[in-house]
Amino acid sequence: MKKGIVLSLNTGRTKNLAETREKEVLSAINKQSVGDEVLFLSSTHIGGDEQADLINHGGEDKAVCVYPHEHYSYWNEKLGLDLPFGAFGENITIEGIAEADAFIGDTFQWGEAVVQVSQPRRPCFKVAKRHGIKKFPLFIQETGYSGYYLRVLQEGNVSACDSLLLLERRTDVSVESVNKITYQDKHNPLAIQMLLQLPQLSKAWKESL
Repeated sequence: MKKGIVLSLNTGRTKNLAETREKEVLSAINKQSVGDEVLFLSSTHIGGDEQADLINHGGEDKAVCVYPHEHYSYWNEKLGLDLPFGAFGENITIEGIAEADAFIGDTFQWGEAVVQVSQPRRPCFKVAKRHGIKKFPLFIQETGYSGYYLRVLQEGNVSACDSLLLLERRTDVSVESVNKITYQDKHNPLAIQMLLQLPQLSKAWKESL
């Protein structure tokens, strides 16, 4: 059975990321590990977690943000950083399910909850703002190391002690493939049409195509 190990469960509160005299930039990207604390996962978010931008984060198709720990060593070496868990604003820092291993519609048991892969995470300027690296979103887009979102099919209590256990695979389209088609093969009408016909791919991603 495919399993993802939750290395850290992270939540954050909304803060202003702007420097003095800059326009206000509200974000909850500065997420911190909650250790082994048990939190309630609702249809739109994890208990104790805030989302400042409800257009691009949160909601039924983006209730949980996941980022693979496998990429952390790459970014640390490339950027000369020592990134903590939650560095990408993710709720779950996971091991064992990177973008090539997560397929749109994959359904997992996570504690009492049931969750489903809905779309890649779109590179956000707030990641750049948090780490002071303007090209960070471009680097994420170029590598495909985006992370991904989960929708909630069944609410319930979750914690970092609970692994993600694959219950069902609904498609053969990985998050990695969606990224490649969206950013590198966007002039391929057949590939775009294939994504548009995926019922499990989020409405927002389809609209962006």
